[in-house]
Amino acid sequence: MNETLRSRTRVLVTGMGAITPLGQTVDEFWANLVSGTSGIRPMTLANTEQFPCKVAGEVQDWEPTKFLERKASRRMARFAQFMVAAAGQAFEDAGLDLEKEDRERFAVLVGNGGGGYPDIQEAAETLFTRGGMKIDPLYLARSLGNMAAAQVSLQYGLRGYNGTIVTACAAGTQAIGEASMLIRSGRAEIALTGGCEAGITELGLAAFSVMRALTSQNDHPARASRPFDLTRDGFAPCEGAGALVLESEAHALARGARIYAELAGFGCTNDAYHVAAPPEDGEGAARAMVEALRDSGFGCDRVDYVNAHATSTPLGDTAETNAVKKVFGEAAYAIPISATKSLIGHGLGASGGMETIATVKTIETGTIHPTINLHTPDPTCDLDYVPNVAREANVRVAMKNSFGFGGQNSCLILAKYER
Repeated sequence: MNETLRSRTRVLVTGMGAITPLGQTVDEFWANLVSGTSGIRPMTLANTEQFPCKVAGEVQDWEPTKFLERKASRRMARFAQFMVAAAGQAFEDAGLDLEKEDRERFAVLVGNGGGGYPDIQEAAETLFTRGGMKIDPLYLARSLGNMAAAQVSLQYGLRGYNGTIVTACAAGTQAIGEASMLIRSGRAEIALTGGCEAGITELGLAAFSVMRALTSQNDHPARASRPFDLTRDGFAPCEGAGALVLESEAHALARGARIYAELAGFGCTNDAYHVAAPPEDGEGAARAMVEALRDSGFGCDRVDYVNAHATSTPLGDTAETNAVKKVFGEAAYAIPISATKSLIGHGLGASGGMETIATVKTIETGTIHPTINLHTPDPTCDLDYVPNVAREANVRVAMKNSFGFGGQNSCLILAKYER
């Protein structure tokens, strides 16, 4: 890292919380990732009769009152419940006493894709069967995409910068990157950030099914998500939330915080190519990676691991592989890469939050979780994807990729913290 970059405000990860198909704590989530346990099961949240995809990564046995007061939970859509619960875990993990914090300098920036899809579907059904005046009065205040960030602020009294990033599948990662920019710029000392989603409904299934984006490999749900494998045929939908506490170095050190990692760089670009498909050469994604590396001050030779976007779509995984090769050249073949979505499915706006937590845990523990279901090599995906079994490695610098509809690309560089 050059001296100019080192002299700027450094941003540290000090707390994490997770609500996922593999558990409702970070520890449970991470243990299942490392063991190669799939969270994809037969779908229960939607009637799949008319759709080719019948599997999903659902949050199991969700009881919002374990994390929220009953009255408050009833005023939130499922995606916001997930985010508020994950935020509470992250605050506790960070050892924060919110009563001692300046809450006007406490930012909240959350990524989300579709808002309250179940609520939207329910309201539409009511509109066309019973009439518009029968819609739940709280429908709008639950379903809007900004309500996860709003509810985190409301429940915890956080009065600083507040925003929602809605860049489809890149949203969670972009929210984390932009939260780090808020801290660097001096607009906040501390931020709660990440991503959330809960869109497993007939409406969501219909939208992705007509695009032919979803897997139809339903016979063995745990094997349905298979990034980089020749037999991949689309993604399995997922829901959940991942929350991180970011702090300025000065703030974290002053309160004696436990530090997981440094968020060292952020890149964000657009393909300007197609509304739903990436260019096969991965050019836009590669530019996001280069921008994140430049922002971090690290050279390509410093990257020890890549947590891939890797949706398990035929074009997407090939494009990401090509993007990594474009950035790293021949060195790409020596960099371990793994796909969290192979284990939980595609969480859209939530993916970046959950997958950034996985990346931070990789740095903390020295373990790279596997890409499961990778058994048939694809000649267009020929890098080291850590197939099927976790691997021990000294990961000091890691890259996290996320790419969304609209050609929107986001990339983070995370590093082991060194004073």
